Formats: sequence, C-alpha cells, structure tokens
Amino acid sequence: MNNPIESESACDLAIIGAGAAGLMAAIFAGRSAKPGTKIVLIDGAKKIGAKILIAGGGRCNVTHDIVTTADYFGGTSNNTVNKVLKSFSVEETTAFFRELGVELKREETGKLFPTTDSSRTVLDALLKAVREAGVELRTGCRVLKIERDADQSTFKIAIDGTLPLYARRVILATGGKALPDTGSDGVGYNFARALGHSVTETWPALVPLNLQPDHWLTQLAGITLDVELTLSGKTGKALHKQAGPMLLAHFGITGPAAMDISRHLRDYASEAPRKLTANLRPGMTFDEVDQSLLEASREHPTRSIGALLKRKLPERFVELMLLKQLAIEPGLPLSQLNKEDRKALSHLITALHLPVVGDRGFKYAEVTAGGVPVSEVQTATMASRQCPGLYLCGEILDVDGRIGGYNFQWAWCTGRLAGLGAAQSPTTPVH
Repeated sequence: MNNPIESESACDLAIIGAGAAGLMAAIFAGRSAKPGTKIVLIDGAKKIGAKILIAGGGRCNVTHDIVTTADYFGGTSNNTVNKVLKSFSVEETTAFFRELGVELKREETGKLFPTTDSSRTVLDALLKAVREAGVELRTGCRVLKIERDADQSTFKIAIDGTLPLYARRVILATGGKALPDTGSDGVGYNFARALGHSVTETWPALVPLNLQPDHWLTQLAGITLDVELTLSGKTGKALHKQAGPMLLAHFGITGPAAMDISRHLRDYASEAPRKLTANLRPGMTFDEVDQSLLEASREHPTRSIGALLKRKLPERFVELMLLKQLAIEPGLPLSQLNKEDRKALSHLITALHLPVVGDRGFKYAEVTAGGVPVSEVQTATMASRQCPGLYLCGEILDVDGRIGGYNFQWAWCTGRLAGLGAAQSPTTPVH
C-alpha cells in the first residue's frame, strides 16, 4: 500500500468509542467539518449505547440543572474543569437535546430526564444526529492497537478480524473501566500510553459499598434512609460529608449518598484508619437530638422509645437498631430510658458507624476515577499535548463527577470540544 491514507480503509478522523462522549464528538465533528471530510465512528459492541440505556434506571439522567466545579473530582484544577463546563452550559445542553427532539424535564432533585422517561429516546436521537452529520458508524469493530507512522502524519488503527484503518486524526472516547458488561474494559488507557500519555491510578467511583457480612444493617435490604454521611480520618477530623438517600442492601449500602462518598474512601487512603458514619437526622447535632429525647420523655413518659423513633425512621430499622446496638427493647417507655442509654442512642442517631470493608468493584461502579491527566490536553479543543492529531474526551480523562447527571454533562462538554477541535484541524481531506 503506497499511500494508505488514500485507500478505502482510510479516513480523516476516526472516533474510537461510541458512548456519550464519542457520539457527541461525532455529531459536532460531522456538522463542522469541511465538505468531503470522511469521519468514522468505531465501537467494539454490536449494539452501542448500553450505558446510556441503563443510566438513571433506564430513564437516562441527561444532566443536572446546576453544574459547578464542586461537583467534580480528580487530579486537575477547578479552573480547568470550569473552562470545559462553560464551553457548553446546561442551558445549551438542554437546547441541543431539544433540537434533537428530546425535551427534558427537571425533577425535584435537580436531575434532568427526557419527558418520555425512556433512555431509548436519548440514544435514538443521538444516533440519528450522527447519521445526519454524515458520520459513518462501524459497530462490532474492536480496536486492538493504535500507532503513529514514521512521519507522524497518520494513525494506524488495528481492528480485530479486519484490515487496519488509517486516519489523520483520532479521538479517544473509549471510556474507563466501569460497568465492564457494557464493553468498558479500560483498553483506551493502553492506547493513550502508547501515544505518549500518562495514566493515573484508576479505581471504581460511584460504587456501592460492602459492610461486614454479619452486620445487622445487611438484614434490612430495601430500606432507604435520608442521611448525612461523614468520612473521618485517623485523627477524627471530618474529611468529606455527603447528604442524601442511602439504600440498605444485602451486601451493605448503596444509593446516592453512599455512591457519592465511595470515591473518597480511596481518595483519602493515606488517612487510614478511616471511619464512615451516618447521621440519621441530617442537620441535627448530638446535643440537639439528646435534648429532643429528654423533652419527649418529659412530655410523653408512657410512649415507647420505639414508637417515638418510628415517627422518623422505618419500623424494622428502629427495632434492629435498638436491639442489636443498644440491647434496648423497642417497647421500653421513655420514662424508663436512663441517661446513659439516652446518650448512647443520641450518639447512634447522629453517628451510626458503618463498618465498610470494601466496594463492589468496577462491575457495579458507574464511573472510573483516575485516568489521563487533563493537564495533558488543551482544554479548548481536547487536543493532546503529547501527540499531534490525537484528542481525548469523556471518562478516559482524570475527572469524575457526582451522581445525578454530572458525568454525562462532562461527556457532552468534552465530546463536543473534541469533535469541533478535530474537525477544524487544518489538514487535507481524504481523496
């Protein structure tokens, strides 16, 4: 092959990965590229969009009504993340999806979902926009290797079971390691390293947490509690707080509060031994809870402690908490609750110890923490600082957001920037 870039197995731009960021990159690259520019979107799965389809319980939490740098973590500066977020605001995102025929609605939590309550609506609209942008979609094409040619002008993309694809520019939108059943195997990190990038340590984020197998909370699967979680370090100082719903499960804890705080358990590994506690009355201190119990015993001396607590907490939870943690019968009248037990109960309510022994791993994680440092890309275009012609977007970068649509917003923003940047790069179209 004398000039591979002019063969049928060639393109101007190859986008590797057709997840949220890859689809967005394809749409904006196709829309802004010069006529005759050949763009190919490649994905290893035969049916793409698995993560979009399962997101938000099958409804797809497209974004959040308010998105700030405080909602993101990773090895980068707030200023860098802010530049990316400002490039495509929530309002612009909402307008973009409206243009695609997807109306979004705001729920009480601030999350924005399609009015159809169906993830399929979102995926179908994105795929249609990719086609209309003139981008060729190739599914079932598993990329094995990406390398530069000798003169650094062409990428050779080795694909399992078929001839290699040659491209002048490449966008890596391969995602991370989270939810491997959807096709995320972390192979994009290998591509990034081979092309000159570094990759920080990666670990599961937004992941359910395992408690000690014999802990009484594991007997209460299905119960949801509104809590404020506090992660404390070896000195007892609070390292991170997270309020929200926490769902009890047979393995431990999940739900927004638990999953949001999960990444920080690894983040503060040097602070071991760490301790995770739950305040069952968010906003109330130990003294305030203790005083409320004291006042209740004076006003309603014959009321049982169980009956009092069940006004705010689930019945099964109250009964097991009293019996397992304090050896107090739920039917005990408030007037018979001695000072020592009252203090112990107040402490339990405001700082229930959650003995975490690990997490459920990438198989159940919603996102990957760690990845390619954002300092290695130009945030205006997502162009690599290490490898000319390479662009990176989405989860492969060392930025991860809270639960609630924030990671999709990062995907929309970075995918759009990468698509625009790669399409407008000054190169000659394939002939």
